[in-house]
Amino acid sequence: MANYFLTIDNGGTNTKAAVFDEHGVQLAVSAFPTKNRERQAGFHEINLIDLWADLGTAIHDVLQKAQLTGDQISGISTVGHGKGLYVLDQHQQIFMDGILSADSRAEQDAIGFEKHVDQIFGLSHQHIMPSQAPVILHWLKQHEPENYQRIGAVLSNKDFIRFLLTGSVLQEIGDASGNNFVNLETETYDSRLFEFFGIPEMFDKMPPLVRATDLCGHVSESAAQVTGLQVGTPVFGGMFDIDACAIATGVLDSSKFSLIAGTWNMNIFPNDQMASEDSGLMNSIFPTGKKLIEASSPTSAGNLAIMIKMLMTAETRDAQANGKSIYDDLEVFLENTDAQFAKLIYFPFLYGSNSDPDASGAFIGVRSSTTKSEMLRAVYEGVAFAHRYHVQSLLKVLGHQPDVIRMSGGGTNSPSWVQMFANILNMPVELVESNELGGLGGAITSAVGVGEYPDLESAVQQMSRVKARYEPQADQVALYDRKYAVYLSLLTALDHNWSGLKALQEGSATAQLVH
Repeated sequence: MANYFLTIDNGGTNTKAAVFDEHGVQLAVSAFPTKNRERQAGFHEINLIDLWADLGTAIHDVLQKAQLTGDQISGISTVGHGKGLYVLDQHQQIFMDGILSADSRAEQDAIGFEKHVDQIFGLSHQHIMPSQAPVILHWLKQHEPENYQRIGAVLSNKDFIRFLLTGSVLQEIGDASGNNFVNLETETYDSRLFEFFGIPEMFDKMPPLVRATDLCGHVSESAAQVTGLQVGTPVFGGMFDIDACAIATGVLDSSKFSLIAGTWNMNIFPNDQMASEDSGLMNSIFPTGKKLIEASSPTSAGNLAIMIKMLMTAETRDAQANGKSIYDDLEVFLENTDAQFAKLIYFPFLYGSNSDPDASGAFIGVRSSTTKSEMLRAVYEGVAFAHRYHVQSLLKVLGHQPDVIRMSGGGTNSPSWVQMFANILNMPVELVESNELGGLGGAITSAVGVGEYPDLESAVQQMSRVKARYEPQADQVALYDRKYAVYLSLLTALDHNWSGLKALQEGSATAQLVH
């Protein structure tokens, strides 16, 4: 009898339910936008009751699309955004909104903690980010003590969704280790980390740790009513999304890098050794037992969508009138231009920077002759340059180039952009068949969990297939090397010089509020 696997992939932008078979073939997907509520600037929250209702609808929908019934699903895994915070009270009830990974309310707290990161780096091997759960918990203790005092269990996104399905309160270790909760040497929670963040009372609120392929419960009666799944269907630990994308693209060791060009600019590889504190990189526990080395920032494909809105309103309307997408027209444009076309540089820092925390998005080199087309091409290039900036940090740790880069994320929808990445990175880039890589990663986890395959490596071999390879083009590589040198020199010149502009922007915002 065939095995079918359901993955719930809850991203910060979109949430998806996807069904795969034991060969990794994607049968159906149902998606809906993740409802981000911003009650104050920098707050990114989600109503968890609404999320559960939306998930129920999506699961019914994906089963119908796959022409399956709930009793045909052999196993379920949850995949979700890392960081952020999802909590239950002492009675395992929802009492406050979930906090998404884009949340920046605790930015000043994170900056303060990072100044003393040497006190804990030897334990967690993590730097400190505003969206990490311990930082948000510290913020809640200071600013919303009534909520803080009600917390009975601390979860990550996908652990919370697994709780909705099973009623079991557990934390998968990869997520917990990427969230500054875990001692990477002992692979357990460490009370010294909780002391450092000023939240010692949370140490006893942490659920038991599990692994990605561990059985973590079964679909409950109440969840079956909401979702149409069968009571008793096994649910496995799952992963946070960057682990899932790496596994789905066959990145299991340091011979390959995983590059995700989505809202976030993610560049990762599994390794036997951890990155040092001075590398600026993050370390976490990978589902195969290796350590995941990560260089990331919110400087990727999300910039393109915003710049298209700013620059291409008429063109977008014209494309729609002709039954096309603006991205179809941009693809033709990219095919017919090259590295010489755009004579300006773009910094993709609309959501934050990977160099200076005060930096913002910028075009440098705009002249009277500059066209919108040049500006758009510069955006594509600037995003790829921001990835190269991170990849260089990974190469310093590894000491040599990987054999290939496996790419995922929205950026892979443009073949010309993928070719640009190969040229700017001067490395071959490969894409795999599935376009729902979080979903496939979850399905691979379930396939191992039910015993279809003995381990993740075997499952990847059978369920993940390369569909395309892009080789660097020597003439374009040479041009982009020169352009990247300019990008880097301008970035360096502006380093520590953005604060005045940020103060001006924040001052203007305050002035607008006053008026």
